[in-house]
Amino acid sequence: MSLIDYFTKEEPKLPKKYQKDVRLIKQSFLELFPNKNLNKNIIIKYSGRFKGYNANVYHNTFRLEFNLSKQWRGISEEIKMGLFQTLLTKIYKTKQITTNIDLYNKFLKNVHIAIPKKDSDPQLLQRFNIINEKYFYGLLDPPNLQWGKFSKRQMGTYEYATDKIVISRVLQNAPIDLLDYVLYHEMLHKKHKFKQSGTRSYHHTKEFKADERKFENYSQMEKRLSNFLAKYKIKKWFFS
Repeated sequence: MSLIDYFTKEEPKLPKKYQKDVRLIKQSFLELFPNKNLNKNIIIKYSGRFKGYNANVYHNTFRLEFNLSKQWRGISEEIKMGLFQTLLTKIYKTKQITTNIDLYNKFLKNVHIAIPKKDSDPQLLQRFNIINEKYFYGLLDPPNLQWGKFSKRQMGTYEYATDKIVISRVLQNAPIDLLDYVLYHEMLHKKHKFKQSGTRSYHHTKEFKADERKFENYSQMEKRLSNFLAKYKIKKWFFS
């Protein structure tokens, strides 16, 4: 199929504001798979339920549905193509890398600069500032800091697309050094971001692990955290 045929074949009727995005998706696909046809109905939606610069893709035999946060509406076509290509490489399980994917990764690593910092819990912000001074020389910019669900599986997360650290509510009544340990781990994610190799992202790099070992009493912390969670589970069972 020629480029002219590919971009001029008849499309389902879409709102005019989405037609450009559909063409970007087709162009993204063609750059990744020049010898394949994209014989699927393409749907794109901008949703308020996504925060920051999050996005996902749903696919089946007949369609590709891209769901993006509303913040993506004002982003350049080159970076958007990198997002579309990143999502496409995941669903088609390919290890390709493109200039646009590189641009998208660079954008994601630096997007925290433009995100408003107005959604932080006072306790977490206080602990962040203490840890920042002790381990980062006060150089780490504060992200948004929130308590999450009562999860015992995931103690914390750092979301690049929203520059937000979320800590499990299980740790609200934990010894303060356990809370600091988990918060420090997530602050390292903010510091080190991730490394890209092909289509894989590596978050716990050698540099990350070396910094993690600098936490005071590091060798004891994982065992203490496990013991705390085990006691929390028993206590919750008795009082639930």
